[in-house]
Amino acid sequence: MFTQSGRSPSHRQPRPRPRAAGITAVGSLLPEDVLSSDDLQREVARHSGLALPPRLLAQATGIVSRRVAAEGVYASTLAVGAARRALAAADLGPLDIDLLVFASASRDVVEPATAHIVQAELGSRAHALDVTNACNSFVNGIDLARSMILSGRAHRALVVTGETPSRAVRTAPADATEFRAGFAGYTFGDAGAAVVVEAVERGGILDVDTETHSEHWEVGGIPGGGSRHPRGDEHTYFQGDGHELRGVFEKVGTAVIDRTLHRTGTDWDDFARVLVHQVTLPYLERFAELTGVPAGKLVVTVPELGNVASASIGVQLDRVFDGLATGERVLFVGLGGGISIMTMVWEKS
Repeated sequence: MFTQSGRSPSHRQPRPRPRAAGITAVGSLLPEDVLSSDDLQREVARHSGLALPPRLLAQATGIVSRRVAAEGVYASTLAVGAARRALAAADLGPLDIDLLVFASASRDVVEPATAHIVQAELGSRAHALDVTNACNSFVNGIDLARSMILSGRAHRALVVTGETPSRAVRTAPADATEFRAGFAGYTFGDAGAAVVVEAVERGGILDVDTETHSEHWEVGGIPGGGSRHPRGDEHTYFQGDGHELRGVFEKVGTAVIDRTLHRTGTDWDDFARVLVHQVTLPYLERFAELTGVPAGKLVVTVPELGNVASASIGVQLDRVFDGLATGERVLFVGLGGGISIMTMVWEKS
């Protein structure tokens, strides 16, 4: 096996392992089409014949609108667009990365890894792979990239996500029972995000923690496409009890945050921003109430974008990245089906 320069990898000079890795650039991409909650509710009522209370979706979720991917726009499309923006922000080209991680709950196909589709479109030649862990996929992908850089396995990584959960929304429920079973899906919107992760001299990703409660894996998800339900449109819609899911997160979700603050010797005043995965506005408000995070630290996107799955934290980061000063810290809080909770402390270099 030879590199693009024609030299065998065995002839490469070993690189000293870096002491820190961090996020050095970010990009995001939103689909052009906007769908309001009121229009979505009218569509559901029209197809199902259900008599729904006026503005039910908007009032129950706090979501006014969301972006939806048009026909011919895929998870990889959104990831590629975000990746190009992140590379441009870093003044890098596709061949400057040697690790490409597609980290998303959505994907283009079951096989091969969507990372290869992204890579083919970008024109990069990196080691490419997928990471999937529901709405925590993107943060997991960043953590994996950091680990590979610190171990010397990679020099510079591009972590991307493209989320199209709007395609798992049941717009024609057969009855009220089916409507309630798929209600959590009506929060979904589409988006893409990307970050460049590489060695840094100071700051970077300072701390990562996780907590997993897999006994709750059946609370919500999309059951189709795997070996349990390889076929059948009925399995391609999001199914889950939103109230039960919220209850599980409320029960177990603050422990890892408390542990992170204690271990790192920080409190909310030490963070310029707190980026938390956003499902609904009431859920975000409940998160702030339970954890005590000041509302001004949050970057609120859910009313205009809905629940964009693993792209949520990436989109928020893109909105504040340029305004952060060197040395300022940001806390990421990921919440994912399964159930998993994840924290990451990052300091801008």
